[in-house]
Amino acid sequence: MNQLKLGIPKGSLQDATIDLFARAGWRVTISSRSYVPSIDDPEIECLMVRAQEMARYVETGALDAGITGHDWVVETEANVQELAELVYAKQRLARVRWVLAVPEDSPIQKPADLAGKVIATEVVRTTEKYLAKHGVKGARVEFSWGATEVKVPRLADAIVEVTETGSSLRANRLRIVDTVLESATVFIMNREAAASAWKREKAENLILMLQGAIDATNKVGLMLNVRREHLDAVLGVLPALKNPTISTLSDPEWVAVNTIIEEAVVRQILPKLKAAKAQGIVEYPLNKIVL
Repeated sequence: MNQLKLGIPKGSLQDATIDLFARAGWRVTISSRSYVPSIDDPEIECLMVRAQEMARYVETGALDAGITGHDWVVETEANVQELAELVYAKQRLARVRWVLAVPEDSPIQKPADLAGKVIATEVVRTTEKYLAKHGVKGARVEFSWGATEVKVPRLADAIVEVTETGSSLRANRLRIVDTVLESATVFIMNREAAASAWKREKAENLILMLQGAIDATNKVGLMLNVRREHLDAVLGVLPALKNPTISTLSDPEWVAVNTIIEEAVVRQILPKLKAAKAQGIVEYPLNKIVL
């Protein structure tokens, strides 16, 4: 039987990835003592791999495909194929940034001020390329194993660190000087595996469902009935993903309206819909939206 060897990121992305797979229709079960999760699909074999190493294992063919950050593809210079961008992270649905940061009272204001300075980071190659791009000479880039924020100013003059919201940097009294690299989670594939029609189709179908689950996050469906004479008033209230679906009911004087909206705005527009003469309003959850 054909199987797709798939790398699941271990670490900060792990929980968000397992939750995403569940919403997409796959149940992945992880044992605390095992790096080989079980999945309820006999055509997929999973292996837990750190996101930092994923691209290397996919490049060599140890894995057919994997989920990792674009930043680690760049950092490892792995020759893999990025099939899709899956915009989710450990805290929210958003891209992340690798930023150059310094203490709030640091005299460093721009990349040129890094000449002769020490920079701590986990993405050494990316940082070195950034410095070369800006013509910075004499700076020393040191690999950081973690807790990078606490290394300035005693152990380093600046850091290049990943951030989603900037809250951790602010908590450590650090100031962002510049963005070094913007990144998102990506689905990558070994180039030889991507040339296999079966594996390529399996991967693309998996991506379709994962993307559908991402697109459905924080959205709900709304169904309601309204008399035709009040339809324009109701449509004026609805912020639709696209044009709402309008269907004629058995009574030609009435129509059904079906649409998708952000969950956060439901509490604001439901009273307005009621005031616009909508009736039988139903809010329902969404698992996936396939555009």
